[in-house]
Amino acid sequence: MMMPAQQIDRSHGKPRVPFFVPLFNPIARRMLRGGLPLGPNALLTVRGRSSGVDRTTPVAVVAIGGRRWVIATFGDVNWARNLRAAGAATLTVNRRPEAVAARELPQAEAAAFFRDTLTPYVGRVPMGRWILGSMLGAREIFTDPDGAAQHHPVFELRPRASGGSDAATAQPA
Repeated sequence: MMMPAQQIDRSHGKPRVPFFVPLFNPIARRMLRGGLPLGPNALLTVRGRSSGVDRTTPVAVVAIGGRRWVIATFGDVNWARNLRAAGAATLTVNRRPEAVAARELPQAEAAAFFRDTLTPYVGRVPMGRWILGSMLGAREIFTDPDGAAQHHPVFELRPRASGGSDAATAQPA
């Protein structure tokens, strides 16, 4: 279940979910389920940390050099907390599901990711910096990677061996 924007804390420079995200997510979810490509977006299905029910949300996947990450652009939202607890998920791209293990980057590693990997990558994407900084409110990614690392959890995704979906079997080697 997605938290309404007004329930997410904006204090101390923490990110806030823009008003259009709860409106757009169900549309994006349907389009991605149907196989329509929406840029770097994919569906992330994670078991709920309390309910145990699978939850699916659209996320942007950063894929560079054979590695993949997802960033909680709007802060420590429910899907990020669920992914942290589960350590595993299903990533669906073009109607093809893939079991993945997820490892949250520690703050220093996340800051290095924002500074050394994401910033140059977004600079090469047309309007990428404007979309991430202005529309999604993640300006500190470009101005303060350490601050971004505090407020935007980053998870590295790796293929997971089939059979078993609990976090213990999902930990990358």
